[in-house]
Amino acid sequence: MEVMTHSSKFLLPNPSADNGPSLTYALLILNRRLPRFTPLLWKHAQLRMCADGGANRLYDELPLLFADEDALAVRRRYKPDVIIGDMDSIREEVLEFYKNAGTKVLNASHDQDTTDLHKCVSYVQDLPNLKNQNICILVAGALGGRFDHEIGNINVLCRFPSMRIILLSDDCLIQLLPSSHHHEIHIQSTVEGPHCGLIPIGGPSKRSTTTGLQWNLTDAEMRFGGLISTSNIVKGDVVTVRSDADLLWTISLKKGL
Repeated sequence: MEVMTHSSKFLLPNPSADNGPSLTYALLILNRRLPRFTPLLWKHAQLRMCADGGANRLYDELPLLFADEDALAVRRRYKPDVIIGDMDSIREEVLEFYKNAGTKVLNASHDQDTTDLHKCVSYVQDLPNLKNQNICILVAGALGGRFDHEIGNINVLCRFPSMRIILLSDDCLIQLLPSSHHHEIHIQSTVEGPHCGLIPIGGPSKRSTTTGLQWNLTDAEMRFGGLISTSNIVKGDVVTVRSDADLLWTISLKKGL
């Protein structure tokens, strides 16, 4: 089975080519508090998007990360390429500011069966200029707040299992490890770990095997109501995962990031 390689090198100021796979990053900002490292994600991204009320967060909170700079100058510098969603959360003055600055606005209020995150991922998936590139979508503000929103965001990972999507907060990241691949996770120990977890999603795993963890799994069965691997510890530079079911990988992010 083909090996899929993962790395959080997007959290490094100057990642080298040997820190993991070569990816094209798209940054998506949701309507939760911006992680403190949002400017770093912005720097690495080739496409920057806001999902509806995420534009309010960008407008209000990003200038707070540059306390010594003029807020208007920061807002002009950090202008999203596109805002997508129902447009029921974005404030009118924020919408007008970014429209006047040249941001593309896509009103998707006709579709009430999918979340704004789902709509944004579909948009990226359909972009013709990104068709042949190895895309990774970094979702800032995906965790915290209402539990049903978090579960909705995790559900999007399962709806797009062939796409690299990483949910981010100040505290941790979450991504899907699809069972269609074996997985090799290169740990960036300066910015992440050591706490981590592997959680079956969508159904039980009859056989999961890992290396590189303090408590490795060896053909272990995992399911809700039984064993799941939480509060595990990364012990090596590389973690490998093999499973007959889709798993969520989560790892803590260091406060000095």
